[in-house]
Amino acid sequence: MHLRWVVPVKRSVHPPHYTARGVMIGVFWAFTPLIGIQMYLVLLTWLVSRKRPEWEFSLLVALAWTWVTNVATLVPTYYVFYITGLLLMGQPSLSAGYDNFAEAWEAALEVEGWLNGIAAWAKVIWTEQGLPMFVGCLPYAIGGGFLGYKLSLAYIIRLRRIKAKRRMRLRSAALQKSAADPQ
Repeated sequence: MHLRWVVPVKRSVHPPHYTARGVMIGVFWAFTPLIGIQMYLVLLTWLVSRKRPEWEFSLLVALAWTWVTNVATLVPTYYVFYITGLLLMGQPSLSAGYDNFAEAWEAALEVEGWLNGIAAWAKVIWTEQGLPMFVGCLPYAIGGGFLGYKLSLAYIIRLRRIKAKRRMRLRSAALQKSAADPQ
């Protein structure tokens, strides 16, 4: 996680807002029920944002942050979105429970063949759980994106201040050494 998420943020040479927007976009798309196409959506967002310089962001940072959610976390993440969506839609019926929810997704994910797999996935989304999941992901996507932006911006700014102070101390020490050693 450190190598994929933190190192690109630390090593970015771009302005802090540029990198922080990359975290924001990546986290936003990560917290949607679109696992599998999130990176394509980041690319599409990046292509659109390039038309407006104030919206540009780090594509590599955004792509890395979509990995917050992945195939291993798909079912639990989708369940949280589903339950949140039911609550937001005023339908707090949780009678089906996690096991039934997980079984539907596991069956869809085990279908062989790319086209058959997409059809099974679409059936689960559109006929069983889709609307609550899409409604339920909104607080997480928007909140996560906002929080990702704010925290990464503060982190980048703090890190750059620390590096600048370190450079100043090293430069000052080198100047003092050269002044004390007249050759």
